[in-house]
Amino acid sequence: MAAKTPDYTKMMKDMMGAFPVDMTAMQDAFKTQATLSDKLSKVALEAADKSTEISSKWTKDTLSKLSAITAVKEDPADYTKAMTDFASAQAEMSAETMAAFAEVAKKVQMETVELLLAAGKDMSEDATAAVKKATAEVTAAAKKATTAAK
Repeated sequence: MAAKTPDYTKMMKDMMGAFPVDMTAMQDAFKTQATLSDKLSKVALEAADKSTEISSKWTKDTLSKLSAITAVKEDPADYTKAMTDFASAQAEMSAETMAAFAEVAKKVQMETVELLLAAGKDMSEDATAAVKKATAEVTAAAKKATTAAK
């Protein structure tokens, strides 16, 4: 008389069937992450666009001011005045440009923090809902398995 070997594959299938896995929680988490990435990308692209605009304006303004320096002057002292005026205008433009870049950076920082806080709240809510649902399903499956074993 040969001993019958238990069918572990069937036992595993039965056990896994008794504790079904709901993938909607994973899908919701993926959607939340994809939405966050999309919003963060938009913030970054908008900042890059605005920064390029600021740089372009600064370059154009600088080039237009250079024409005053390169123009022929009657009096040698006029060259000194032109250089002084250019340096003064350049210092003012630099300060304005740096302030504009700082505003872009500040906006990016604020929008990023807001998005991360909102995403964290969404992810926390998704996780809480998934855990509650999984707990209910496991409890029901355990009761079912206990009842079937009696």
